[in-house]
Amino acid sequence: MPADERARHLAVVAARAAAEKKAEEIVALDVSERLVLTDAFVVASGGTDRQVRAIVDGVEEALHGEGAKAMRKEGVTEAHWVLLDYGDIIVHVQQTEDREFYALERLWKDCPVIELPADLHGPADEDDAGTFS
Repeated sequence: MPADERARHLAVVAARAAAEKKAEEIVALDVSERLVLTDAFVVASGGTDRQVRAIVDGVEEALHGEGAKAMRKEGVTEAHWVLLDYGDIIVHVQQTEDREFYALERLWKDCPVIELPADLHGPADEDDAGTFS
């Protein structure tokens, strides 16, 4: 059973908030068929610990506005890989080097991509549905 509408909506809200903080390589994945813990992952990159924290703050603010409350938050102090668990979705914000090393998209490559709105894609990324930088 694919991710429900609420999870898809929250994934888009989180992706939009990350994009507003200049996150790169944002992708949303429907992991509902593989995990019982959550329906979707949103993965985004930031270049520095400061940018990762700004992205996290933006995502938290946006999801709070949707009535979503983080059940768990990890990695904020170090800001290399921050995990925000909202139940329906889990947001991963990683520094670029950590993102390349851990390659979450490769680990979850069998999961469908949740298409993100076209206005979040840059002109060079329009053919790359589900991700943008």
